[in-house]
Amino acid sequence: MGKLPNIGKYPFRAEPFRCDFTKHLFIGNLGNDLLNTADFHSNDRGYGVIFLQSIHKTWVLSRLAIELEKVPYIYEKFNIETWVDSVMRFFTSRNFKISNDEGTIFGYGKSIWAMIDTDSRQPIDILEINNGVISQYLEKDYFNPIEKLSRVKISENLQLVKTLEPKFCDIDINGHVNSIKYIEHIFDLFPLKIFQTKRVKRLEIAYITESHIGEVLHFYTDKAIETEQNETAIRITKDSEVGEIEVCRSKVVFCGI
Repeated sequence: MGKLPNIGKYPFRAEPFRCDFTKHLFIGNLGNDLLNTADFHSNDRGYGVIFLQSIHKTWVLSRLAIELEKVPYIYEKFNIETWVDSVMRFFTSRNFKISNDEGTIFGYGKSIWAMIDTDSRQPIDILEINNGVISQYLEKDYFNPIEKLSRVKISENLQLVKTLEPKFCDIDINGHVNSIKYIEHIFDLFPLKIFQTKRVKRLEIAYITESHIGEVLHFYTDKAIETEQNETAIRITKDSEVGEIEVCRSKVVFCGI
């Protein structure tokens, strides 16, 4: 078999059990779909989790942004395209395009990934994995129009709105809180009335350190969560021996339906 295309394209559908009360796909489920396409694409090309597990390595998500013009409606079919446009020693940049066969574009995504050793939890040189095969699949010419990823600027003037301890269903195959579970917990901070009149325009999240079962998480937000403002900043911390340390930070931007 010859070399696969740089861009992978995978079909999905907004099944009822994956939709919210507005009959649109949960953003967390869309996030899972994006991560699944990353997994399909990398496995097919020889640098995915299937191969990495055999050498005690894995991918970890560092940053993710999703920007949407429309959210898939119940039973609606859509495709996710994904491609890698750059790779450095410890990080790689992966893009997503969400559309359907009729040409409707739902939105785009951008992400940054790192690779770690599952025994030491230390970063790994991506270019040394499987003879640097990832470099053979870089796509620099496919356009992604959304803003670049940032570390997400956070005000120091935030208020504590929720505290929780991760449970079994929060933990992924790497033994830490799943990347998408943070997103689900973040959306649970907002009053239901917000989702009755608004939809998510952009979600951005930067992951800073891992958290595990037994570690208490604290969620801080600005006042926008209870007002008519459309942009809300969120910081998640965990308890440690030296006090609270930052786990991740996020920004959610809403717009009218």
